[in-house]
Amino acid sequence: VQLQASGGGLVQAGDSLRLSCAASGRTFSNYNMGWFRQAPGKERDFVAAITWGGARTSYADSVKGRFTISRDNPKNTGYLQMNSLKPEDTAVYYCALKPAGTPRLSEKDDYDYWGQGTLVTVSS
Repeated sequence: VQLQASGGGLVQAGDSLRLSCAASGRTFSNYNMGWFRQAPGKERDFVAAITWGGARTSYADSVKGRFTISRDNPKNTGYLQMNSLKPEDTAVYYCALKPAGTPRLSEKDDYDYWGQGTLVTVSS
C-alpha cells in the first residue's frame, strides 16, 4: 500500500486545516486508518484512528473535541479535520494503515503502512 498525505501548511492559532491521506495499491476498506504526529525532538504520537468501515473512532485526549477523523472508502482517502489549532499541534503528521479487525488503534507499532508525512505549523 502506498499512502500520500497532504494538506499541511502554516496557519495561525485558532485556524483550521484538513489533512488528506490517499491510498493506492490495496483495498483501502480492508484497513483501519490512523493519524500520528511527530514534533521536533519528540516521539511519534497517536492522534486519531478510525476502523475500516468508520464505525469506531479513537482520539488522543489532546485533540478530542477539536479534531475529527473520517474516511471515504470509495475514494480510497482518509481525512483529519483539525479545528481550533494550537501552537502545540505543530508537527509532521503521518497517516498509517493496519489490517481491519486488529486491536489497539492507538499503538503505532501495529501499523504496517505509513505515508511520508505532511508538516503542520501553527503560529501563535
